[in-house]
This record gives sequence, C-alpha cells and structure tokens, in this order.
Amino acid sequence: MTKVGMVGAGMVGSAAGFALVLRGSCTELVLVDKDAARAQAEAQDISHATPVSHPVRVSSGGFEALAGASVVILTAGANQKPGENRLSLLKRNADIFRDMVPQIAQAAPDAVLLVATNPVDLMTALTAKLAPNQPVIGSGTVLDSARFRALIAAKVGVAPQHVYASVLGEHGDSEVLGWSSASVGGVPLAQVIDLTDAIKQEIEDGTRGAAAQIIAGKHATNYGVGAALALIAEAVLRDRRAVLTVSGPSPYGPCLSLPRVVGAGGIGATLTPDLSEGEKAALERSAAVLMEAAKGLPELSA
Repeated sequence: MTKVGMVGAGMVGSAAGFALVLRGSCTELVLVDKDAARAQAEAQDISHATPVSHPVRVSSGGFEALAGASVVILTAGANQKPGENRLSLLKRNADIFRDMVPQIAQAAPDAVLLVATNPVDLMTALTAKLAPNQPVIGSGTVLDSARFRALIAAKVGVAPQHVYASVLGEHGDSEVLGWSSASVGGVPLAQVIDLTDAIKQEIEDGTRGAAAQIIAGKHATNYGVGAALALIAEAVLRDRRAVLTVSGPSPYGPCLSLPRVVGAGGIGATLTPDLSEGEKAALERSAAVLMEAAKGLPELSA
C-alpha cells in the first residue's frame, strides 16, 4: 500500500492529485486544505476518475489524515499573480509554512516531504529547517526542464522523451539552461542541428517565459507542474532511482536544482553536468540571487 498526502487542494494540488490517479502512482490519496469543503469536493471529483484509470482510494481530511503517508506533497500557499516573480511570494508563504510544516511532520513523521510552493528553492530550505528529521525534496526545475526538452524536441523533430536537457539553479528568473550537456538520443545537440544564436534565444524565451504567458492567460499554471509532481512522487514511492532536476542542498550554498538521483529515501547522489564557463558563472549568479533572498528569512540567514 502506498499513500500520498496532498496539502493544498487548489489548482496545483488538485492537478497533481488527478495526475497521481491517472498514472496509478499510489493506492491511496488524501487531500488536506484549510478550506475543508474544497478538499472534499476535489477528492470526490478526482475519485470519479478511478473507475476509468486506477483503483486509488481518494479522500480528504485534516492533518491527522496524513498518518501513514509515504510522501506528502506541499502545494499550499499564495499564488503568483500576473507580473509577479516567484521570490515576491517569500514572506507570505514562509508564514504559512511555519504554521503548516510542524503539523505535517507530527502527523506523518516518516514521509518524504515534496515541496512545490513558490519560491520553491527557499520553501524547500525552510521546510528542511522546520522538519529536520525528514527527507525534503523541492520540485525545482523538473517542469522547466520538461519545457526545455519539449521545445528542443519540436525544433529537432523527435519525441521529447529522447531529448536529454536540464534547467539548473533557481526555479525562477535566474535559472540556467544547460546547453552544453543537451543531447538527443545520446548525441550532443550541437551535432544534431545547427544551434544558432537565434534558435537558442527562441528556446530560452519559450522556456523562461512559459509560466508568465500561461499565468497571463489563465491566472495559474497547474497541469504541467501537477504531472511533474506525480513523476517525482513515483520516483520516491517506487524507488525508481530516477535522475531529476529537483531542488535540494547544493555545493553553491542554497537549495537549488541540479540533476539528482531520486528514490525511496528522497534525494540520493547529485550529478555534475558538463557546463561551459558561461553556464558555470550563470549558475553561481543564480545561487547568489537565492542567497540574497534567503536573508529575508531568519531561519535561513542564521
């Protein structure tokens, strides 16, 4: 039996829960939200997909309902508004986490905590401080990397599953696209297409600007990140040893995204991709952005 808790039944939490059911990622899913009626309604709606997908038991409840969960996904928090960057959410969501995380840790002390709330790198670091005895993973740039791979695949004309490319650093404006290590079926990308500056800029703009474009049109992003969260949760639940660009402690100082092996215990090994000198410098700048922002939280500035 594999149980997943979802704290936050808004657009991201409900999309992630729906993805978990469609993929058959777990056998039990429980939704927790301060709006109990919303959590109950989302649980009921998601449960109606089980007869045509996978037999997952879906319910809702308070924090106590998280007992026995192997993974708890944290999506609760303030949403990013049009024109607002992720770091501007820091204080609002830190206040929510200070109240929420200890209750989650008490109810599900053996769970891996998977953080999706923005700014995800800093929320991941804060969660690790608030629940020091539990493995913590940030969803990081798994979604950004998927966008990067999809855009490369469209340009090359192959299925995205055969493109290997990573977005590193902050899940935010300073993120770094790893062009040097990008490949198609194991062949370096630069050997597959003429990687002109114009093509690189087009793909960079599409990767970096995707969230803002979606938020401008529908006021939130939820389906892509929901699928990404289900993928990460599966890596933990099934000990997949999957290599994913999740957020966690780094040699650069703050929590940020690097390729990491994700399995039953959370984050295992961290891999070091080939980077150009420019990419290395950009990654260091990304870390500096996060370190500066972390000064706004007493738990992270000590």
